[in-house]
Amino acid sequence: MVWVLISLAPPFAWGVYIFGFRAAVVVGIAVLSAVLTEGLLNLAFGRASSLGDLSAVVTGVLVGFNMPPQVSLFIPALASVFAIAVVKWSFGGLGANWMNPAMAGRVFVFYSWGAEMTHFTAPRTLIADSISGATPLETVRGNLLGFTMDKLAGEPAGGPMELLEMSGFSASYLDLWIGRMAGSLGEVSALLLALGAVILTIKRILNWEIPLAYIGSFALLIWLFDGIQYGGGAFTGDVLFHLLTGGLMLGAFYMATDLVTTPLTRPGRIVFGLGCGFLTFVIRRFGSLAEGVSLAIIFMNILVPLINRFTKPRRYGVQP
Repeated sequence: MVWVLISLAPPFAWGVYIFGFRAAVVVGIAVLSAVLTEGLLNLAFGRASSLGDLSAVVTGVLVGFNMPPQVSLFIPALASVFAIAVVKWSFGGLGANWMNPAMAGRVFVFYSWGAEMTHFTAPRTLIADSISGATPLETVRGNLLGFTMDKLAGEPAGGPMELLEMSGFSASYLDLWIGRMAGSLGEVSALLLALGAVILTIKRILNWEIPLAYIGSFALLIWLFDGIQYGGGAFTGDVLFHLLTGGLMLGAFYMATDLVTTPLTRPGRIVFGLGCGFLTFVIRRFGSLAEGVSLAIIFMNILVPLINRFTKPRRYGVQP
Protein backbone atom coordinates (compact mmCIF):
# COMPACT_ATOMS: atom_id res chain seq x y z
CA MET A 1 0.00 0.00 0.00
CA VAL A 2 2.88 2.36 0.71
CA TRP A 3 4.31 1.84 -2.75
CA VAL A 4 0.88 2.38 -4.32
CA LEU A 5 0.63 5.70 -2.50
CA ILE A 6 4.15 6.65 -3.62
CA SER A 7 3.28 5.86 -7.24
CA LEU A 8 0.13 7.98 -6.98
CA ALA A 9 1.96 11.01 -5.58
CA PRO A 10 3.09 12.47 -8.96
CA PRO A 11 -0.40 12.39 -10.57
CA PHE A 12 -1.81 13.90 -7.36
CA ALA A 13 0.74 16.71 -7.46
CA TRP A 14 -0.04 17.34 -11.12
CA GLY A 15 -3.77 17.50 -10.40
CA VAL A 16 -3.18 20.09 -7.70
CA TYR A 17 -0.90 22.07 -10.02
CA ILE A 18 -3.32 22.34 -12.94
CA PHE A 19 -6.63 22.48 -11.04
CA GLY A 20 -5.60 24.38 -7.91
CA PHE A 21 -5.47 23.59 -4.21
CA ARG A 22 -9.12 22.54 -4.13
CA ALA A 23 -8.08 19.31 -5.84
CA ALA A 24 -6.03 18.51 -2.74
CA VAL A 25 -9.04 19.30 -0.55
CA VAL A 26 -11.23 16.88 -2.54
CA VAL A 27 -8.70 14.06 -2.16
CA GLY A 28 -8.17 14.93 1.51
CA ILE A 29 -11.91 14.75 2.24
CA ALA A 30 -12.15 11.40 0.46
CA VAL A 31 -9.20 9.97 2.44
CA LEU A 32 -10.43 11.35 5.77
CA SER A 33 -13.92 9.91 5.21
CA ALA A 34 -12.52 6.51 4.27
CA VAL A 35 -10.22 6.38 7.31
CA LEU A 36 -12.92 7.54 9.73
CA THR A 37 -15.40 5.01 8.37
CA GLU A 38 -12.83 2.21 8.66
CA GLY A 39 -11.97 3.23 12.22
CA LEU A 40 -15.58 3.51 13.37
CA LEU A 41 -16.44 0.11 11.92
CA ASN A 42 -13.46 -1.43 13.70
CA LEU A 43 -14.82 -0.05 16.97
CA ALA A 44 -18.42 -1.04 16.24
CA PHE A 45 -17.49 -4.67 15.54
CA GLY A 46 -14.84 -4.92 18.23
CA ARG A 47 -12.03 -5.68 15.81
CA ALA A 48 -8.39 -4.73 16.08
CA SER A 49 -7.57 -1.58 14.14
CA SER A 50 -7.02 -2.22 10.45
CA LEU A 51 -5.92 1.33 9.68
CA GLY A 52 -2.29 0.30 9.73
CA ASP A 53 -2.58 -1.63 6.48
CA LEU A 54 -3.34 1.70 4.70
CA SER A 55 -5.98 0.08 2.49
CA ALA A 56 -8.53 2.70 3.57
CA VAL A 57 -6.08 5.46 2.65
CA VAL A 58 -5.52 3.98 -0.81
CA THR A 59 -9.28 3.64 -1.31
CA GLY A 60 -9.79 7.28 -0.31
CA VAL A 61 -7.06 8.49 -2.67
CA LEU A 62 -8.53 6.54 -5.59
CA VAL A 63 -12.01 7.86 -4.80
CA GLY A 64 -10.63 11.39 -4.82
CA PHE A 65 -8.79 10.77 -8.09
CA ASN A 66 -12.14 9.94 -9.73
CA MET A 67 -13.76 13.24 -8.72
CA PRO A 68 -14.09 16.46 -10.74
CA PRO A 69 -11.91 19.19 -9.18
CA GLN A 70 -14.83 21.46 -8.22
CA VAL A 71 -17.23 18.78 -6.99
CA SER A 72 -19.21 19.49 -3.82
CA LEU A 73 -17.22 18.10 -0.90
CA PHE A 74 -20.02 15.91 0.44
CA ILE A 75 -19.82 13.79 -2.72
CA PRO A 76 -16.27 12.39 -2.26
CA ALA A 77 -17.11 11.94 1.42
CA LEU A 78 -20.18 9.84 0.65
CA ALA A 79 -18.33 7.92 -2.07
CA SER A 80 -15.68 6.90 0.47
CA VAL A 81 -18.26 5.95 3.09
CA PHE A 82 -20.07 3.79 0.52
CA ALA A 83 -16.80 2.22 -0.64
CA ILE A 84 -15.68 1.25 2.87
CA ALA A 85 -18.96 0.51 4.68
CA VAL A 86 -21.05 -1.06 1.93
CA VAL A 87 -18.61 -2.59 -0.54
CA LYS A 88 -15.71 -3.53 1.72
CA TRP A 89 -17.06 -4.15 5.22
CA SER A 90 -20.45 -5.63 4.44
CA PHE A 91 -18.61 -8.54 2.83
CA GLY A 92 -16.10 -9.03 5.63
CA GLY A 93 -13.44 -6.36 5.20
CA LEU A 94 -10.13 -6.35 3.34
CA GLY A 95 -9.76 -9.44 1.19
CA ALA A 96 -13.45 -10.36 1.20
CA ASN A 97 -15.02 -7.70 -1.02
CA TRP A 98 -16.04 -8.83 -4.49
CA MET A 99 -15.91 -5.41 -6.14
CA ASN A 100 -13.28 -2.68 -6.21
CA PRO A 101 -14.42 -0.35 -3.39
CA ALA A 102 -13.16 2.92 -4.90
CA MET A 103 -14.71 2.14 -8.27
CA ALA A 104 -18.02 1.22 -6.64
CA GLY A 105 -17.98 4.45 -4.63
CA ARG A 106 -17.40 6.42 -7.80
CA VAL A 107 -20.28 4.72 -9.63
CA PHE A 108 -22.59 5.23 -6.63
CA VAL A 109 -22.14 9.01 -6.58
CA PHE A 110 -22.03 9.24 -10.38
CA TYR A 111 -25.56 7.90 -10.72
CA SER A 112 -26.78 9.73 -7.62
CA TRP A 113 -25.38 13.19 -8.45
CA GLY A 114 -24.81 13.00 -12.18
CA ALA A 115 -24.80 16.74 -12.78
CA GLU A 116 -22.07 17.30 -10.20
CA MET A 117 -20.00 14.37 -11.42
CA THR A 118 -20.06 15.56 -15.03
CA HIS A 119 -19.24 19.21 -14.33
CA PHE A 120 -15.54 19.62 -15.00
CA THR A 121 -13.16 22.55 -15.04
CA ALA A 122 -10.48 23.31 -17.58
CA PRO A 123 -6.91 23.47 -16.28
CA ARG A 124 -6.10 26.83 -14.75
CA THR A 125 -3.33 29.04 -16.11
CA LEU A 126 -1.11 31.62 -14.52
CA ILE A 127 -3.40 34.34 -15.89
CA ALA A 128 -6.96 33.12 -15.42
CA ASP A 129 -8.79 30.92 -12.96
CA SER A 130 -10.31 27.61 -13.98
CA ILE A 131 -13.33 27.76 -16.24
CA SER A 132 -16.00 25.22 -16.95
CA GLY A 133 -15.09 22.78 -19.66
CA ALA A 134 -16.09 19.38 -20.97
CA THR A 135 -13.61 16.54 -21.13
CA PRO A 136 -12.21 15.67 -24.58
CA LEU A 137 -14.34 12.51 -24.66
CA GLU A 138 -17.50 14.47 -23.86
CA THR A 139 -16.61 17.13 -26.43
CA VAL A 140 -16.17 14.54 -29.15
CA ARG A 141 -19.38 12.75 -28.19
CA GLY A 142 -21.27 16.05 -28.31
CA ASN A 143 -19.94 16.81 -31.78
CA LEU A 144 -20.83 13.43 -33.26
CA LEU A 145 -24.34 14.65 -34.07
CA GLY A 146 -22.84 17.46 -36.11
CA PHE A 147 -20.57 14.97 -37.79
CA THR A 148 -23.58 12.84 -38.72
CA MET A 149 -24.94 15.80 -40.66
CA ASP A 150 -21.56 16.23 -42.39
CA LYS A 151 -21.52 12.54 -43.20
CA LEU A 152 -24.91 12.81 -44.89
CA ALA A 153 -23.48 15.65 -46.95
CA GLY A 154 -20.52 13.48 -47.93
CA GLU A 155 -17.95 15.31 -45.80
CA PRO A 156 -16.24 12.98 -43.31
CA ALA A 157 -15.08 14.65 -40.09
CA GLY A 158 -11.75 12.83 -40.01
CA GLY A 159 -11.51 11.77 -36.37
CA PRO A 160 -11.83 12.83 -32.74
CA MET A 161 -9.00 15.37 -32.84
CA GLU A 162 -10.71 17.13 -35.75
CA LEU A 163 -13.97 17.20 -33.80
CA LEU A 164 -12.13 18.74 -30.87
CA GLU A 165 -10.88 21.51 -33.12
CA MET A 166 -14.45 22.17 -34.27
CA SER A 167 -15.24 23.08 -30.65
CA GLY A 168 -12.25 25.37 -30.30
CA PHE A 169 -10.37 22.81 -28.19
CA SER A 170 -6.85 23.29 -29.49
CA ALA A 171 -4.82 20.45 -28.03
CA SER A 172 -2.13 18.12 -29.28
CA TYR A 173 -1.48 14.52 -28.38
CA LEU A 174 1.31 15.82 -26.17
CA ASP A 175 -1.23 17.88 -24.21
CA LEU A 176 -3.36 14.77 -23.73
CA TRP A 177 -0.32 12.69 -22.75
CA ILE A 178 0.87 15.19 -20.16
CA GLY A 179 -2.61 16.00 -18.89
CA ARG A 180 -3.44 19.55 -19.94
CA MET A 181 -7.18 18.94 -20.27
CA ALA A 182 -10.38 18.82 -18.29
CA GLY A 183 -11.22 15.63 -16.44
CA SER A 184 -11.26 13.93 -13.07
CA LEU A 185 -8.39 15.37 -11.05
CA GLY A 186 -6.30 12.20 -10.84
CA GLU A 187 -6.88 10.70 -14.27
CA VAL A 188 -5.72 13.44 -16.64
CA SER A 189 -1.98 12.70 -16.80
CA ALA A 190 -1.52 9.41 -18.64
CA LEU A 191 2.24 9.96 -18.48
CA LEU A 192 2.46 10.09 -14.69
CA LEU A 193 0.00 7.23 -14.22
CA ALA A 194 2.08 5.08 -16.58
CA LEU A 195 5.28 5.98 -14.71
CA GLY A 196 3.61 4.99 -11.45
CA ALA A 197 2.59 1.67 -12.99
CA VAL A 198 6.20 1.06 -14.04
CA ILE A 199 7.29 1.56 -10.42
CA LEU A 200 4.71 -0.93 -9.17
CA THR A 201 5.67 -3.44 -11.85
CA ILE A 202 9.35 -3.21 -10.93
CA LYS A 203 8.42 -3.76 -7.27
CA ARG A 204 6.33 -6.81 -8.36
CA ILE A 205 3.20 -5.26 -6.86
CA LEU A 206 1.34 -4.86 -10.15
CA ASN A 207 0.36 -7.86 -12.26
CA TRP A 208 1.20 -6.92 -15.85
CA GLU A 209 -1.30 -9.30 -17.48
CA ILE A 210 -4.42 -7.25 -16.76
CA PRO A 211 -3.20 -3.82 -17.96
CA LEU A 212 -1.60 -5.35 -21.05
CA ALA A 213 -4.71 -7.34 -21.99
CA TYR A 214 -7.01 -4.43 -21.09
CA ILE A 215 -5.19 -1.69 -22.99
CA GLY A 216 -4.19 -3.98 -25.86
CA SER A 217 -7.68 -5.33 -26.56
CA PHE A 218 -9.24 -1.89 -26.23
CA ALA A 219 -6.66 -0.32 -28.56
CA LEU A 220 -7.16 -3.07 -31.14
CA LEU A 221 -10.94 -2.63 -31.17
CA ILE A 222 -10.62 1.15 -31.43
CA TRP A 223 -8.24 0.81 -34.36
CA LEU A 224 -10.46 -1.71 -36.12
CA PHE A 225 -13.90 -0.15 -35.69
CA ASP A 226 -13.93 3.33 -34.15
CA GLY A 227 -12.95 5.15 -37.34
CA ILE A 228 -16.17 4.00 -39.04
CA GLN A 229 -18.30 6.54 -37.17
CA TYR A 230 -16.06 9.34 -38.45
CA GLY A 231 -16.33 8.24 -42.07
CA GLY A 232 -12.84 6.77 -42.25
CA GLY A 233 -13.75 3.11 -42.52
CA ALA A 234 -12.22 0.18 -40.66
CA PHE A 235 -8.59 0.18 -39.46
CA THR A 236 -8.60 3.99 -39.06
CA GLY A 237 -9.52 4.44 -35.39
CA ASP A 238 -7.56 7.04 -33.41
CA VAL A 239 -5.97 4.79 -30.80
CA LEU A 240 -3.84 7.49 -29.17
CA PHE A 241 -6.80 9.75 -28.48
CA HIS A 242 -8.74 7.04 -26.68
CA LEU A 243 -5.74 5.79 -24.71
CA LEU A 244 -4.82 9.26 -23.44
CA THR A 245 -8.28 10.56 -22.54
CA GLY A 246 -10.80 9.53 -19.92
CA GLY A 247 -10.08 7.15 -17.08
CA LEU A 248 -8.52 4.31 -19.06
CA MET A 249 -4.99 4.60 -17.65
CA LEU A 250 -6.15 5.07 -14.06
CA GLY A 251 -8.61 2.20 -14.40
CA ALA A 252 -6.25 -0.20 -16.17
CA PHE A 253 -3.29 0.33 -13.83
CA TYR A 254 -4.88 1.01 -10.45
CA MET A 255 -8.51 -0.20 -10.44
CA ALA A 256 -8.62 -3.31 -12.63
CA THR A 257 -5.47 -4.70 -10.96
CA ASP A 258 -6.89 -4.86 -7.42
CA LEU A 259 -5.62 -8.23 -6.16
CA VAL A 260 -8.78 -8.94 -4.16
CA THR A 261 -11.24 -8.50 -7.02
CA THR A 262 -9.30 -10.05 -9.91
CA PRO A 263 -8.70 -13.68 -10.98
CA LEU A 264 -6.08 -15.82 -9.26
CA THR A 265 -4.33 -17.31 -12.28
CA ARG A 266 -2.46 -15.74 -15.19
CA PRO A 267 -4.92 -17.04 -17.83
CA GLY A 268 -7.77 -15.75 -15.70
CA ARG A 269 -6.19 -12.31 -15.44
CA ILE A 270 -5.73 -12.19 -19.20
CA VAL A 271 -9.41 -13.09 -19.72
CA PHE A 272 -10.36 -10.42 -17.18
CA GLY A 273 -8.30 -7.77 -18.97
CA LEU A 274 -9.69 -8.74 -22.37
CA GLY A 275 -13.23 -8.47 -21.00
CA CYS A 276 -12.53 -5.01 -19.54
CA GLY A 277 -11.13 -3.83 -22.87
CA PHE A 278 -14.08 -5.19 -24.84
CA LEU A 279 -16.71 -3.71 -22.51
CA THR A 280 -14.98 -0.32 -22.36
CA PHE A 281 -14.98 -0.20 -26.15
CA VAL A 282 -18.63 -1.20 -26.41
CA ILE A 283 -19.75 1.41 -23.87
CA ARG A 284 -17.68 4.20 -25.41
CA ARG A 285 -18.63 3.32 -28.98
CA PHE A 286 -22.30 2.40 -28.65
CA GLY A 287 -23.44 3.56 -25.20
CA SER A 288 -24.85 6.90 -24.11
CA LEU A 289 -21.85 7.57 -21.84
CA ALA A 290 -18.62 9.10 -23.09
CA GLU A 291 -16.69 6.96 -20.60
CA GLY A 292 -16.98 3.24 -19.87
CA VAL A 293 -14.07 2.22 -17.64
CA SER A 294 -15.94 2.11 -14.32
CA LEU A 295 -18.82 -0.03 -15.51
CA ALA A 296 -16.54 -2.35 -17.47
CA ILE A 297 -14.35 -3.10 -14.45
CA ILE A 298 -17.30 -3.60 -12.10
CA PHE A 299 -19.01 -5.96 -14.53
CA MET A 300 -15.83 -8.01 -14.86
CA ASN A 301 -15.45 -8.03 -11.04
CA ILE A 302 -18.81 -9.79 -10.94
CA LEU A 303 -17.51 -12.47 -13.32
CA VAL A 304 -14.30 -13.18 -11.39
CA PRO A 305 -15.66 -16.28 -9.54
CA LEU A 306 -16.74 -17.74 -12.89
CA ILE A 307 -13.37 -16.94 -14.46
CA ASN A 308 -11.57 -18.55 -11.53
CA ARG A 309 -13.66 -21.68 -11.89
CA PHE A 310 -12.76 -22.18 -15.56
CA THR A 311 -9.11 -21.12 -15.36
CA LYS A 312 -8.00 -22.82 -12.15
CA PRO A 313 -4.89 -24.97 -12.56
CA ARG A 314 -5.23 -28.73 -12.58
CA ARG A 315 -3.95 -30.38 -9.42
CA TYR A 316 -1.03 -32.71 -9.91
CA GLY A 317 -2.13 -36.33 -10.21
CA VAL A 318 -5.83 -35.52 -10.62
CA GLN A 319 -7.66 -36.64 -13.78
CA PRO A 320 -9.17 -33.71 -15.77
